This record gives sequence, structure tokens and C-alpha cells, in this order.
Amino acid sequence: MITATRQVKPFLKWAGGKGQLIEQISSFLPASFKTGKVKKYFEPFLGGGAVYFWLADHYDFEQAYLYELNPSVAICYQVIQTNIKKLVRELGALGKEYISDSEKNREKLFYEKREEFNGFLKRKSANSHLRRAALLLFLNKTCFNGLYRVNSRGEFNVPFGRYKNPTICNEDNLFAVHDLLQNAEISCADFEQCLENADNTSFVYFDPPYRPISATASFTSYSKDNFDDNEQKRLRSVFGELDDRGANTMLSNSDPKNVDLNDDFFDDLYDGYHIERLNATRLINCNAEKRGVITEILVMNY
Repeated sequence: MITATRQVKPFLKWAGGKGQLIEQISSFLPASFKTGKVKKYFEPFLGGGAVYFWLADHYDFEQAYLYELNPSVAICYQVIQTNIKKLVRELGALGKEYISDSEKNREKLFYEKREEFNGFLKRKSANSHLRRAALLLFLNKTCFNGLYRVNSRGEFNVPFGRYKNPTICNEDNLFAVHDLLQNAEISCADFEQCLENADNTSFVYFDPPYRPISATASFTSYSKDNFDDNEQKRLRSVFGELDDRGANTMLSNSDPKNVDLNDDFFDDLYDGYHIERLNATRLINCNAEKRGVITEILVMNY
């Protein structure tokens, strides 16, 4: 059933985020959304959450299951869901501290906060979750290009962004996000977790780390673990299991045919399913000449 909308935006800037593709993606939603047959929504690679926020803003479903393997990102969602007022105060204080400083001191402050954030990655205590979430949001708004990238030790390593007046605390949007997360179960979990609860009343959207289409395409790592072709094949097995259960399932990924028309990796992997190619704009690239229109694939079992 469709509902009134508030145009809630992702609170994280996310490389590969689906904000620019949401109109194309929404045109391929199954009819079960409009008839109210979708009772459960699953998003196993949550990231910036653009698709979830759009759907939750437009449709009613009884339960959402949101999975994010990056613990810092999962914690940030959980804090927004359960402790929004304290988070806004914490983030607002960080924003005031940053905006009131000179550019030279801002850079020093950024690296201090980055070091503090990386220190939290080694701790297990839930007492640090509020501060950790606030620091993640602060770094996301002040780092270079809003990237989230970690090194082999799992440490955030994106440099300073030199923005003059970044919106560090968008209070209205954060409270709107909080509202849309109230019927969600948020977990730091592998994508296979969706098999525990998915059934024929479910819609599952997969937006995994994209398969690199060139030697430099995998410029960013969201976690210390690589998502290689074996993982893509494991995901295909889960996709097939969901299909067997009668769940409507959709998957996004890169299109290898952008660079090699003979590369049929996904066409072969998802042979027999409905595959569409969407036009996307490559926005995050240090070379402006390499920012342009490419295609991405959309796989559906309906």
C-alpha cells in the first residue's frame, strides 16, 4: 500500500549509493508492492540505504530486516534508531567545533577525530556506540568525497576533504530516518542471514560490493574482507534459494560489458532470470574526465 512521502535522504554519502538510480529501480518493483502483498523487506547490503528509505517512505510493510557487515555502519543505524536525541546533540557539538575553527585547525581536528574513531574499532563495549556513530557521521561529511574506505587492518583511512561549510548535522533528516527505522531489525550480519526469515511475502534487494570492471574500479573497500567472484557465486546460491521460496528478489551489480562486450559473467551466473541494464553516472572518481554514464545490471526473479 502506498503512503505519503517525506523525501527522506540517506544520512551517509556512499560510493555506489542508489540515490541516482532510484527512479529506474522503482519502475521495476514487483506488482506485489502495490497490492500490499509485501509484508517483509530485506536489504542484506545496507550501505547508505537509499532504496530502503525510498521504499519505506512510499510503502507500508510490517517488518524490515536490514543487514550491514561493516560494524561501524550497523552501529550507526542502531544508534539513530534507538538514541537519536543524544546522537544529534553529540554530532551537533562536533559540527560547531569544526565550523568555528580555521581551515588549518579543521584539518588537524579531522585527523584527531579519525584517530579517535579508529580507536573505537578495537573496542567491543556498547558504551562507545553513541560516540562511534557521531564520529562516523562527522568523518563522512568532512572527508574527501564522502568516501568510506578502510585499509587491511580495517581502519578508516580517507583523507581530509577541505569543505568550507559542510552540513555535518542534518537534524530534520536524521529524525525522519529515525522514524523510518522503527519497524526494522538492524543486524551486523552476512547476507545469508536473510534466509532465516524470508518467505513468499518477502521482497529482498541485494546491492553487494560491485564486481570490478577494470583494474582501478575497486578503489574503495568498505571492509577488510574482499567480495570476490566466489562471494558473487555464493550470493547467486542465496538468490536461487529465495526464488525457490517464492520471495520477490532484485539484485544490482556492475556491468562488465562496459569494458568487455564478451564478458558474460553475470549473464551466465543469472541465466534464466530477468536482467535489465540501467544507465548510471560514475560520480566518485579523482579524474573528472572518467566521470560519465555507464550501465549497471539489475537482476530480478519476476
